[in-house]
Amino acid sequence: MQNNNSKPKIELKKRVYLYALDIIKFIDGLSKNDFTAQIIAKQLLRSATSIGANIIEAQAGSTKRDFTNFFNYALKSANESKFWLGLLRDSAKADRSKTEILLQETTELANILGSSILTLRGKKKF
Repeated sequence: MQNNNSKPKIELKKRVYLYALDIIKFIDGLSKNDFTAQIIAKQLLRSATSIGANIIEAQAGSTKRDFTNFFNYALKSANESKFWLGLLRDSAKADRSKTEILLQETTELANILGSSILTLRGKKKF
């Protein structure tokens, strides 16, 4: 049986996995003939899937510092993903409502990661 402290980690792992699947589905729906959209899509795929990969990698960290560093990398990837999603939305290369939903989830994941990093560092949120 799992203790209560491990449950949020499991939920976050599941959430970022489902998020990565949503990103893949979103990218697959973009125009294959739009060169710019495809270049941005490749960058988005890399950064968005990196969020979950870094969270998984954090678990293999041998120290609290390693763990925190991987969460930092995940946060940076989330922020980068917000940039690419914003470009796709604002250039009208992607469906605005689908992009907004993904942006909202990306922002929520970034907030969770940021809060976790502050907790790991022993700093309080203001």
